[in-house]
Amino acid sequence: MAKAKTQKRTAQHLEKAATDSSWKQGDLLELAIESLTDSGDGLGRWGSRVVFVPDTVPGDRVEVRLTEAKSRFGRGQLRHILLPSRERVRPACIVADKCGGCQWQGVSYETQLTAKTQHIRDVLQRIGGFENVPIAPILADIAGDRPGLHYRNKSTYPVTAGPSAHTLRAGYYRKGSHQLVNLNQCPVQDDRLDPLLAQVKKDAASRRWQPYDEKHHRGDLRHLSLRVGQRTGEMLLTLVSRSPDLPGLEKQAGLWLKHFPHLMGVCLNHQPDRGNQIFGTETRCITGQRYLTETFAGLNFHIGSTTFFQINTERAEALIQGTLRQLQLTGTETVVDAYCGVGTFTLPIAQQVKQALGIESHAASIDSAWSNARLNHLDNVDFRVGKVEESLPQLLHKEQLRPDVVTLDPPRKGCKPAVLDALLQVKPGRIVYISCKPATLARDLKHLSRSYRLDWVQPADFFPQTPHVECAVCLSLKPNF
Repeated sequence: MAKAKTQKRTAQHLEKAATDSSWKQGDLLELAIESLTDSGDGLGRWGSRVVFVPDTVPGDRVEVRLTEAKSRFGRGQLRHILLPSRERVRPACIVADKCGGCQWQGVSYETQLTAKTQHIRDVLQRIGGFENVPIAPILADIAGDRPGLHYRNKSTYPVTAGPSAHTLRAGYYRKGSHQLVNLNQCPVQDDRLDPLLAQVKKDAASRRWQPYDEKHHRGDLRHLSLRVGQRTGEMLLTLVSRSPDLPGLEKQAGLWLKHFPHLMGVCLNHQPDRGNQIFGTETRCITGQRYLTETFAGLNFHIGSTTFFQINTERAEALIQGTLRQLQLTGTETVVDAYCGVGTFTLPIAQQVKQALGIESHAASIDSAWSNARLNHLDNVDFRVGKVEESLPQLLHKEQLRPDVVTLDPPRKGCKPAVLDALLQVKPGRIVYISCKPATLARDLKHLSRSYRLDWVQPADFFPQTPHVECAVCLSLKPNF
């Protein structure tokens, strides 16, 4: 009863303050944080306006300095936590207050999952126009005392010069800046990669490989990219360099292979261009092999340095298996898998259908997809290199292919209109859409809803400690279409 009275007095105080106070940049506000946004910020209200505040948790009462004051919303900088939320937890990372890699280290995992599910529901209703959306419980990491850690099977770290001569730093950038936070371990990456990261940094500094200076476009070592097969333990190391070689690399690579028994290969990616694109077009294997092997959905996959593979192995597998259960395939279907990558979905689905065909614009990924199909003795698959917005209409119209199911897994920007229009014209019986950005998913589903109904929505927490969320949906053709 006392707690309820305190909360009521606090709400009355904030409401009165919002009525009496001015609204300009620099003002100090006292806010109650209500929810989390899809960008990771906490959301509070000041009268009729909303205020977005980074580093806050639902249930917090905070003092905020207003950094941006618009007519309907504002942005604030956290100054003091006046009353911490019960959903606020101690971060697992010692640099969580600095590193920009994770926004939600201080948010309880249950609250993270609630926020992600609610975000999907909100955008499907607001952007897609879907009411009473059938959302399944989110697929999440529920193991251990601190769930949502050690899930990343790949980490790529930019490199800069260290504080003294012949030292270097590698890590993620500080929040809202281009200053590097040096890391020797990261609690969200697979902890088997931590010793490799620390050793590579030490040896690269001793070799006096010059870190890249992006401002003046000089120096060589740009990024360290580490991968691990979470089921096999195999690791792969890739150095990204402005120059096509690093002095003594071949000898050093051999030493790394001896020191780390599960390190399968060391590669060098040549990226001579200015800009923030991580990888260049040329990668060569210095020693060992240019791929690691991972077991996924009952199959073996060879995964290279630069080919895309989902960052969270367990959640990706659970999402694919759940989707296959939802489809209830009979073995007679023809399936087109658009944006297929290395065949992550194409190959598991090929085991349950008559024919599967994957489309992908990245030629190296298609090469890997063919290799993975042969590795698993799957002969009912085909792959095409090309842009989906060009290749899919050609398959459906010019080649008169009539798939029973089409799966889509586009980049964050979603599908081009030509892809959606081709599907609406040919009308496959079912469509599966996997998305890492709910807003573009909702936009594209609204387009498809002319002929399709939304049967199933499955969120999956691929990226704990961040506001990002993956989602799969199943659509079926409406009657009389």
